Amino acid sequence: MSIYQKLEELKIELPTVATPAAAYVMFAQTGNTVFLSGHIAKKDGKVWVGQLGKDITTEEGRQAARAVAIDLVATLRAACHGDLTRVKRIVKLMSLVNSTPDFTEQHLVTNGASELLVELFGEQGKHARSAFGVAQIPMGACVEIELIAEIA
Repeated sequence: MSIYQKLEELKIELPTVATPAAAYVMFAQTGNTVFLSGHIAKKDGKVWVGQLGKDITTEEGRQAARAVAIDLVATLRAACHGDLTRVKRIVKLMSLVNSTPDFTEQHLVTNGASELLVELFGEQGKHARSAFGVAQIPMGACVEIELIAEIA
C-alpha cells in the first residue's frame, strides 16, 4: 500500500507547510539528507499549550506528538517536491517535551510520532530517536519534534 493510500485510510489530510516563526527555514537539504526544523504541537490550528505532568496527560501528549508528525510529513512532502514516494528512510527524530522536573514519560509521549511514521512508511519509517524533557518550548507548546530523512 502506498503512503498516499495509508494517509487516506487513516483519514489524514496533510496541512499546508507552516511559515517559520523566526530566522530559519522549515527544511534544509544536503545531498540526499533532509533536515526538518522543529515543529510544535498544534490543536485546532492553534499552539497546543501546556506542560506534561502538570496540565497535560501522557496520552494527550502522545496525541500532540502524533499531530506534530502529521505536520512533519507535510513539510517532508514539500522537501520532496510533492512526492512522498521519494522518502527512502526516516533516519532520526528529536523530541522535546515541555514537562515538569518529575515527569519521566517523554519516551511514551514521543511514541505518538514514532508509531505514526512507522504506520505510514513501514520499515522505512523506523528511526533512531531522542526524547528530552525541557523546561519550556517556544510559545508554551507542549511538544516540539524535528526530523531527519533520506530521500531519493
